[in-house]
Amino acid sequence: QVQLVESGGGLVQPGGSLRLSCAASGSIFGIATMGWYRQAPGKQRDLVAEITRDGMSNYADSVKGRFTLSRDNAKNTVYLQMNSLKPEDTAVYYCNAEGYGNRWHVGGLNHYWGQGTQVTVSS
Repeated sequence: QVQLVESGGGLVQPGGSLRLSCAASGSIFGIATMGWYRQAPGKQRDLVAEITRDGMSNYADSVKGRFTLSRDNAKNTVYLQMNSLKPEDTAVYYCNAEGYGNRWHVGGLNHYWGQGTQVTVSS
């Protein structure tokens, strides 16, 4: 019932840019935090950036100054602008959203995941 639809991945040269989008829909309410994680082959999944409902963001040290996270609460959408991309940014990027499963915002928060979008940085 909950879908996180990701878009914007692809192949770019080092120094290039990509913009990822993630839209949450279905039975998710009161979304608190949205963000992006990434996982390269043979490595663990790590946080890239996350943003709270009031717009406070947290970035991994490896992407600070290059990536910018924003969100549109009305659209339940988060955007990740990635500039000055490096080969080490190559990974599958997963959207994550934290929200309630009911419109009354009762119970605990749930975590939902997108299926992932491939970002490849190569010359």
